[in-house]
Amino acid sequence: MFILKKKYFLIIKNIEDINLSDIKRYNKYFIIYRNNDNIDNIKELQKFRKTCRLKLIKFIVANNLKLAVQLNADGIYLSSYNKKFIYFNARRKNFITIGSAHNLREIYIKKKQNCKYILLSKLFTVDYDKKASTLGVTKFNKLAIGNKNKLVPLGGIKISNLNNLKNLNCEAFAILSEIKKKPVKIINRLF
Repeated sequence: MFILKKKYFLIIKNIEDINLSDIKRYNKYFIIYRNNDNIDNIKELQKFRKTCRLKLIKFIVANNLKLAVQLNADGIYLSSYNKKFIYFNARRKNFITIGSAHNLREIYIKKKQNCKYILLSKLFTVDYDKKASTLGVTKFNKLAIGNKNKLVPLGGIKISNLNNLKNLNCEAFAILSEIKKKPVKIINRLF
């Protein structure tokens, strides 16, 4: 069964996590490069960015405006801990700001930061913290109704629960850990 959404957000920690040749559909994918520890080689990142541009894949850099400008990225991703009230969209006309939130207070902060998309976590139970609270389909849909910003579910999305995303009131979803574990299987299901 295929999952049809308008946009797919793939969060990677390094450029080896994903093979761009697996992506067949164009203009639907956002790759968020979220490597806070050590940045990959700049030349390799520029090459990866160029390939993304050729395949019409949006390339977003997390929490590093200097790197985003250096790579001529399509936008910036602001993690939930990034609470600076800076409007990054003023830098370039088509520069996208994407935020991440866990609760209503953080959603409000991301709206103030002028985020076009807000990744809302945790939709389902995650492997690294089984006791953490989750939103579930119903609670996510209630939050999505009242928000003009486009909420995007994140967290615990696996191949086994991919069909549950059909019940969500959203046009996109984000995947983090499943991309690293089974990239080809998950990408083949996203058409």
